[in-house]
Amino acid sequence: MEITLNLPNNFTAFQSMTDIEQDIRLSYSLWLFKNAKVSISKAAELANLTIYEFMNACKKNDVPVIDMSKDELLDDLAGMTL
Repeated sequence: MEITLNLPNNFTAFQSMTDIEQDIRLSYSLWLFKNAKVSISKAAELANLTIYEFMNACKKNDVPVIDMSKDELLDDLAGMTL
């Protein structure tokens, strides 16, 4: 699917069209992932990033990658055997 977005000319003077497209893809991917619309791997794919790059983008944008509380995570870790 292709989406066309009309931006004022002075807006596009700040970045190249490629950079704007990437920023929009990343923003939309972060929104989809944050709102549980897609998995992390699908969001990374949409953003044209590796899963590790996408996880880093999540961190920079305060989007939690693990959807559990600290106590839940500690309980899970306590139950693991190595």
